[in-house]
Amino acid sequence: MEGADRIRAIMNALRASDSVSVAELAGRYGVSEMTIRRDLDELAQQGVVRRVRGGALSLLLRGEEPPFGVREREAVDAKRRIAAEVAALLADGEAIVLDGGTTTLEVARIVHDRRLTVLPLALRCADELATAPRIKLVLPGGEVRPGELNFTGPLTEASLRSLRFDTAVIGCCGMSAEHGVTAHDLEDVAVKQAAIASARRVIVACDSGKFTRTAFGAVCSYDKLDVVVTDIGIPSDQHDALTGAGVTVRVT
Repeated sequence: MEGADRIRAIMNALRASDSVSVAELAGRYGVSEMTIRRDLDELAQQGVVRRVRGGALSLLLRGEEPPFGVREREAVDAKRRIAAEVAALLADGEAIVLDGGTTTLEVARIVHDRRLTVLPLALRCADELATAPRIKLVLPGGEVRPGELNFTGPLTEASLRSLRFDTAVIGCCGMSAEHGVTAHDLEDVAVKQAAIASARRVIVACDSGKFTRTAFGAVCSYDKLDVVVTDIGIPSDQHDALTGAGVTVRVT
């Protein structure tokens, strides 16, 4: 098992249990205990676990999302395919608002050479597009959320309310027919809602793992969406719920 896959597997084990054992993980993934210790040390540096003798204790909180650096390792291939599909849905000349997050960062990378007007909702996406030759880059202002580097607060929301976009490309922390689109950070919820209200079309870009999660803050119900781009792991009941709400589902 490759290092990135193993880290993701350890993260899944941590979501299912409050603690993990070095010996158990080494046996499960067929690697040395030293390798597992290095993996756990890396997760400890990112604030995901607290190292204890023989293993680690989970620091993942139900009301908070894992650190960006950890999420960036999850479902990497799926996120790249999703981003390519989202980019294919955008026409040259469109004005888009691009949400923060790991999947939308992949979208920023793919549209780098396109002719678009883009308002990114995260410094990471803005940095990716800063050297884009044909991108008209517009920044929203507001406070920058530590770690995530997303724009938040009243200035960001006011910027969005004063503009109109062809398309909003939105990320999320969770998706379900019962709870709709959800996110952990309440200020991020408000920014997403403002972005959705300012756009003619709403595209949600999310890997299928998001359909197993519900986060703290409700962003919107399925009927507010136009397109959802995800991967083949989307549960069939969620696919049917989306199409039943009139949402186009693009599976990569």
